[in-house]
Amino acid sequence: MKKKILASIFAASAILPTVNVAYADQGLSPLPKISDEWRFEVTPYLWGAGVTSTLFYNDRYLNTASLSASNVLGDLKTGGMITAEAHYGSWGIFGDLVSATLQTTGNSNLSVRPPALAGAVVPVNVADKITLQQNIITGAATYTALNNQNIYLDGLLGARGIMATATVSADLSAYGFSKGVVDSKSVSTLDPIVGFKGRYRIAESTWYIPFYADIGGGGGTTNMTWQGVIGVGKTYEKWLDVSLAYRTLYYDMKGDGLLQKTTFKGPQLAATFKF
Repeated sequence: MKKKILASIFAASAILPTVNVAYADQGLSPLPKISDEWRFEVTPYLWGAGVTSTLFYNDRYLNTASLSASNVLGDLKTGGMITAEAHYGSWGIFGDLVSATLQTTGNSNLSVRPPALAGAVVPVNVADKITLQQNIITGAATYTALNNQNIYLDGLLGARGIMATATVSADLSAYGFSKGVVDSKSVSTLDPIVGFKGRYRIAESTWYIPFYADIGGGGGTTNMTWQGVIGVGKTYEKWLDVSLAYRTLYYDMKGDGLLQKTTFKGPQLAATFKF
């Protein structure tokens, strides 16, 4: 009889830690809770964005030439990427910064005007290096439109600005120019945006689907811009989430803009710290 009692005690001792872990996990939700207190989130991330773009020039070296920087312009040289949020009750503010320098080398078909030909335009193929430096800043006010045990949804209204400089280095010495010709052009624009963001909880677990979408345009040199993010994440602690998503950002500039129908897209790995 005593052996049975001891066996029962040992069995209970083995089961209780498992039960405690299960209840602790059930009490950990990936969805934010609305309260009359400030809550903050800071999310550093790495966005491996490939770039598809056409860079438009019209100057003394390139006569209305379009340089296609297609998929190979995904070589990130330097960069910093971070998102931050602050909420009080249902209202909040949201900010996102992408600062990156992308570079590629190759050959481009250009239209040049050699000095020796007195103004005649000649198509040539030359080795070049294209560098695209960009800062993309998004800021918005948010309002929580939906919050229950399965979904958290914020509507947002704000603006996105992009400041970009494209530099082309080309060897045109064979055509009467000094070797290592460098030309650059910059653009900056600020556009209003509207959209939504949030999380969907997977099967009442600590796993979730993060999502984001916005659309805007009409400011500066932009016809339209939109952005979308979707992925999967997990809450490990009350103060820490980790997510892997796919993100796309699109810009359609006006006829004389630097970036013509530019798409930034690729996987994004993020860690969110909550306090």
